[in-house]
Amino acid sequence: MVAFEGVSKRFAAGRTSAEVAALDGVDLIVPRGSVTGIIGRSGAGKSTLIRLVNGLEKPTSGRVVVDGVNIAGLDEKKLRDVRRSIGMIFQHFNLLASRTAFDNIALPLEIAGIDRPTIEKRVTPLLDLVGLSDKRDRYPSELSGGQKQRIGIARALATEPKLLLSDEATSALDPETTRSILALLKTINKELGLTVLLITHEMEVIKTIADHVAVIDGGRIVEQGPTFDVFTGHTHATTRSLLGGLAGLHLPEFLTRQMVEKPEPGLRTILRIIFKGENATEPMLARLGSDLGIEVNIMAGAVDEIAGRPFGMLVVSLLADEAKITHARSFLADHGLSSEVVGYVR
Repeated sequence: MVAFEGVSKRFAAGRTSAEVAALDGVDLIVPRGSVTGIIGRSGAGKSTLIRLVNGLEKPTSGRVVVDGVNIAGLDEKKLRDVRRSIGMIFQHFNLLASRTAFDNIALPLEIAGIDRPTIEKRVTPLLDLVGLSDKRDRYPSELSGGQKQRIGIARALATEPKLLLSDEATSALDPETTRSILALLKTINKELGLTVLLITHEMEVIKTIADHVAVIDGGRIVEQGPTFDVFTGHTHATTRSLLGGLAGLHLPEFLTRQMVEKPEPGLRTILRIIFKGENATEPMLARLGSDLGIEVNIMAGAVDEIAGRPFGMLVVSLLADEAKITHARSFLADHGLSSEVVGYVR
């Protein structure tokens, strides 16, 4: 649906500032019908990337192709036509205080010159879709944050777009409301076949909703692929740092404080075991004890769901010699589980 081909974006130097290279040689594919997330630190280039998609910015070099059309090569009239096929959801809703929920949704249709009967036929089902039929005549001041965002989503859908852009759409919402908005976006993606491209700094958002993810750092894509593969097999330091706050993907501090790097007599080996997909619920630790006679203590762990697939990490300690540890890791590998020795503790 969207292809970034060797895209770079530089902002010219100002009177008191140097030239800024916001993007540098970005190559990225957004599959049609997917929910693709872009994650990165503040200043990494996320917002610039998404603004290139709807033509609010033009690349310094490279091409941004949306549904087969090179956006940078369009004049203003053709760009306006293309923008009708691109919906946009904003962090702070951007609703007009003087317009009702219905009229806020209808706004892009009015701007496009659509007649009132057609607007009525299009907006009413959208109010149903976002669950706010009873709020049709309410003003933004009478709506909660989650309700305002639902109106923003309905407004983005009013022009019947093929692509929906989300710019930190849940960062101003509480966790419960965030979950409901993500469920709505997933429903829209599935039922309407709409491609969703979202940028966020919230890893929980990507984990919950995105099929594909790209990690951006310093204006470059440093890692990309299916969300489950990137989250569970991440190799780049930026990805590891961004995912560090997710349950199960990091070592607890109480353990790292007392851990040493080299084995000594009397120390227990700390092993991190990764459970993926179907193996995430297998009783493998019990089998280490029963089959190999190795005592296993669980120090930390979590089982979660990433992109609809189970994933778990357990940190365990084992009092065993090096040969038995090697045997244990080989046993786990034979059953589809990866493991690594992360240190030693008393």
